[in-house]
Amino acid sequence: MKILLQSPRADEWQAPLASAMPEASVAVWPDAPANPDYALVWKPPAEVFVRARPRRAIFNLGAGVDGLMGVPTLPNDVPVIRLEDAGMAEQMADYVIVAVLRAYREMDVYAAQQREALWRTRPPPIAKSAFGVGFLGFGVLGNAVARALRPFGFPLYAWSRTRKVAPGVVSYAGFAELHEFLAKARVLVCLLPATADTASLLDRVALQTLPAGAHVVNVARGGIVVDEDLIALLDSGHLGGATLDVFREEPLPREHPFWHHSRIVLTPHISAITLVTDSIAQIAAKIRRLERGEPVTGVVDRVRGY
Repeated sequence: MKILLQSPRADEWQAPLASAMPEASVAVWPDAPANPDYALVWKPPAEVFVRARPRRAIFNLGAGVDGLMGVPTLPNDVPVIRLEDAGMAEQMADYVIVAVLRAYREMDVYAAQQREALWRTRPPPIAKSAFGVGFLGFGVLGNAVARALRPFGFPLYAWSRTRKVAPGVVSYAGFAELHEFLAKARVLVCLLPATADTASLLDRVALQTLPAGAHVVNVARGGIVVDEDLIALLDSGHLGGATLDVFREEPLPREHPFWHHSRIVLTPHISAITLVTDSIAQIAAKIRRLERGEPVTGVVDRVRGY
């Protein structure tokens, strides 16, 4: 069995992959066999699939596949398989819980007061039962975050393309129900994939539908939020704050207004980092299933784009 590994972090992946799959011959791009059985890639250059067209499957070394699906040489007849969780769900849950509690207890307000040396108490927080948390996108990671948040007592809402069922979560589905969902979310957690349907979905109209004082948490893709509209609604006071981990351009340019906005907390795309050991274990298990002729999960729907 021949495997091609292409990643900016190939030096981290090569030895663990070879150890986990001793039955395979692992080549690291740009050294490549002409027709490997499997390719493990992350944002590959177009040349990869010209020089080394995989026969059996292409594994994307992350949950988001937008950096792969736009590659013009991507073979149409080779399955693309994405990572599912692989250690990311726990990280994502931790990140979102911190953001939700920070918004609920108005910690950003207290941080601003500290900078001004102001000793001033805020009114007691509203009842948790009135502080809804909405998940925009409800796949593997969304489900995991909802399970982690459930014990905190916030009402949980989820919106997805098709209706999902999860304990303690009220489900909304389809664009006809989007605004009804948004109106429930005192904290909106964006977990959508980047597709043609989700590009700039959170524009001024959508963001204005959120309750006054709402907080936006984006841990999905930067292109889903219209930057200028988010800033305008933060400045107007309609939105109380935003926690942003993803951006239209990464690294975020130094001149971007997000850096110094008083109501924005930003991090450099670290809410759920791909863990090498967990990812390799998942990939190895799926390759062995494929070798036995068994089905695997995580196969990307080319039409939907995820």
